[in-house]
Amino acid sequence: MHSHGFSSRIAWDSRPNPLTVLLAWKRSENARVLDLTESNPTRAGFSYPQEQILTALAHPQALRYHPEPRGLTPAREAVSQYYKQRGVEVEPARVIITASTSEAYAYVFKLLCNPGDEVLVPCPSYPLFDHLAAMESVRVKQYPLRYDGAWHIDFPALAAAITPRTRALVIVNPNNPTGSFLKREEWTRIGELGVPIISDEVFADFAFAPDATRVATLAEPQNVLTFVLSGLSKIAGLPQMKLGWIVASGPHHEKALDGLEWIADTFLSVGTPVQLALPQLLQAGGEVRAQIMERTRANLALLHGLLAVSSPVHVLSVEGGWNVTLQVPRTLSEEQWALDLLAHDDVLVQPGFFYDFESEAFLVLSLMTPSDVFREGLQRILARIR
Repeated sequence: MHSHGFSSRIAWDSRPNPLTVLLAWKRSENARVLDLTESNPTRAGFSYPQEQILTALAHPQALRYHPEPRGLTPAREAVSQYYKQRGVEVEPARVIITASTSEAYAYVFKLLCNPGDEVLVPCPSYPLFDHLAAMESVRVKQYPLRYDGAWHIDFPALAAAITPRTRALVIVNPNNPTGSFLKREEWTRIGELGVPIISDEVFADFAFAPDATRVATLAEPQNVLTFVLSGLSKIAGLPQMKLGWIVASGPHHEKALDGLEWIADTFLSVGTPVQLALPQLLQAGGEVRAQIMERTRANLALLHGLLAVSSPVHVLSVEGGWNVTLQVPRTLSEEQWALDLLAHDDVLVQPGFFYDFESEAFLVLSLMTPSDVFREGLQRILARIR
């Protein structure tokens, strides 16, 4: 890579992993693969309010270009309204509109970090952080989540990970793939660390049951500099619309917003049509979200029902989100389990190491999978493991 004069930001090993190679071969042979990893709601068989969405994108003002670096006022007011419906006051002045949550991370990393600085991210979690940080010449350090029947932050390990170069602490609430929410007691301890917080809340609307001990959102004003990230991709099941946002609060948040506005003004990446459509898209997204909630809950219930009989498979506790984690016997590595299931049973699952699980053997399944496929895939998994 370097011999061609390209930057180290893109020096990633792009060779396909064994699971990807096997899947490509299966598909070339026209095998009917039961995909238990589907995370794209537009491919998962949900019914979208088509007319409402397409009409929203046909706003007459979309033909005119009046860029506002922080986002068009109607879009920021729509975000404010989204939080108001959840009992949280978010003034439009605290909102920055971005093209995605990934771009929101990039903006906040640019704002807080110099090259070589560090951000702390949870482990296990989504594998995108390494790439997003590398693009900004920032280093990722992991802090562990521990499981003892429920997930929680390992605070001694978190404190030990903080160095003079630590610029931000990422919380994913609820986390992906563990589905665990931040608890109030944990938030109190995190606030005492004095590190700026990035709270990724894209799955916050997908809780399986209420729980008074959890933090629903950090969008209300906080005592520590806090950036809340969310967007249409998950909460409205509309990843193709490319709109996310940042809500800032805490000490110096006005100055932070000025910095984010300057960054946003450099890129001006968010399309006018989607910003003008945002009030309608959030409304339409409620219908899609309800369908996703219904399916994820049904699949979780089905999973617990199938495993109620004494089973070698253990379901890890999950509070929300789109994924569930199975602990399977260590008689094989999780990669071998995943490869065997695909090779012999035509079932696609993700091994835990895709999400940096520290030990063996875990398999991650998408609860958004169409229920008939989910049931058949689960039955094949159980038969293989038994």
